[in-house]
Amino acid sequence: MKILITGANGFLSYYMVDQLLNNNHTVIATGKGESRLPFIHPHFMYEELDFTNAGAVAAIFAKHQPTHIIHAGAISKPDECELNKPVADKVNIEGTAILLAAAKDYAAVFLFCSTDFIFDGIKGMYNEEDTPAPVNYYGETKVKAEALVQQYPHHWNIVRTVLNYGKPFNKRNNILTIVQEKLEKGEAYEVFHDQVRTPTYAGDFAWAINAMLEKNVNGIYNICGEDVLTPYEMAVATGAFLQLDTSLIKKITAKDFVQAAKRPLKTGLDITKAKRDLGYQPVSFNEGLKKTLG
Repeated sequence: MKILITGANGFLSYYMVDQLLNNNHTVIATGKGESRLPFIHPHFMYEELDFTNAGAVAAIFAKHQPTHIIHAGAISKPDECELNKPVADKVNIEGTAILLAAAKDYAAVFLFCSTDFIFDGIKGMYNEEDTPAPVNYYGETKVKAEALVQQYPHHWNIVRTVLNYGKPFNKRNNILTIVQEKLEKGEAYEVFHDQVRTPTYAGDFAWAINAMLEKNVNGIYNICGEDVLTPYEMAVATGAFLQLDTSLIKKITAKDFVQAAKRPLKTGLDITKAKRDLGYQPVSFNEGLKKTLG
């Protein structure tokens, strides 16, 4: 496989590139600016790419003629999307449309990375057939991009995931490493206890992406962990694992903290389909903690 990845300088993409190279695939990593990836490998190359520029995208596709696309690039911060909707539209929706148009010319497999934030958070543990109903603009852009992907005339996949964590790459922190930094400095950390998630170890996510491509499955898949936790519970478990002062971790709710974008309260995803079709078996949160901070 010759796999082009967008947003390759991001946290999750680092794990995906590593997994794909270890499985002997050729990877064309793309991102804004210079490569921040550490890989030196005969099957790895990096190209600067603004995927909202149709001409630049066409040139990269003509140069490399990828067989598979993993579209991981996006504005993924909900508040940023809420405060700058035109930019969110350009990157998350229009950029996806440009990539799909280019991929179509090569009949490339198109895999789109999505989110649990496409749901309203009322019932939780959503499956692949549940109807999206986002409560913020980030979720709206992802729903619209998903709709574009589902109109693609060739092989496509949509992967929805939840609150990813793992060893930090390029100082890109996640909830576990933020808790570590705060507690090691003796600083209080406020974290939500009225939100429910099924956090995802990044290594599991990368494994699932590779499995989806190799097994040539089609359609929508949920990829996340099985532990149902609030961010507060994740933070306390992190502090306890590191033997730091967990009394510094303070419970808050959405009413206590003003954010530009509303968050769905209860998400979490049902991974029955991924277990059946891919043999997906995520690590427990405690094991993910060890892999991240051990």
